[in-house]
Amino acid sequence: MVAAAVVFPPGETPPAVGDSKTLSATRRGALVPEIKARALAWALGWADVEEIDRMNILQASLLAMRRALEGLGREPALVLVDGNQRIPELSYPQRTVPRGDSRVAAIAAASILAKEARDQALCALGERYPGYGFERHSGYPVPEHLAALEALGPTPAHRRSFGPVRRCLAAFTPGEEPKPS
Repeated sequence: MVAAAVVFPPGETPPAVGDSKTLSATRRGALVPEIKARALAWALGWADVEEIDRMNILQASLLAMRRALEGLGREPALVLVDGNQRIPELSYPQRTVPRGDSRVAAIAAASILAKEARDQALCALGERYPGYGFERHSGYPVPEHLAALEALGPTPAHRRSFGPVRRCLAAFTPGEEPKPS
């Protein structure tokens, strides 16, 4: 799980960004250096697979957001949070913005940085664990990924709380967790 925080200079028009989910990989990649160059500060925050399994995906997402904010090296005047959940244990003032990545340039920019960082991490996983296609499907439960789970078993990078992984693990004898080849 990766989140990002971006602070643009007050009054400056940020780059023409959009919701990362609607942009092509080429467009997102082209925007990354422009976002980083025009931002006063930016940072990434991560939550690992064990944290996601322990606390759930929403809480891990909020944790990654808090870590990104803590990594900025400056105190933001106001944190605009994408979604409808406030970030727990955050000392900065915050406001939630449902669908913020399509409404606020700084949130859209942060979503682009996070998506690009996640995609790079999944490409590295694809190299480490060949046969799963992480570099193509980014870990989403597409047929290729589900077939690889059944054939090869889960990797240490798979969330044990994810339904297809739980079902795959249940098919094996306890204590004999499958090892990817």
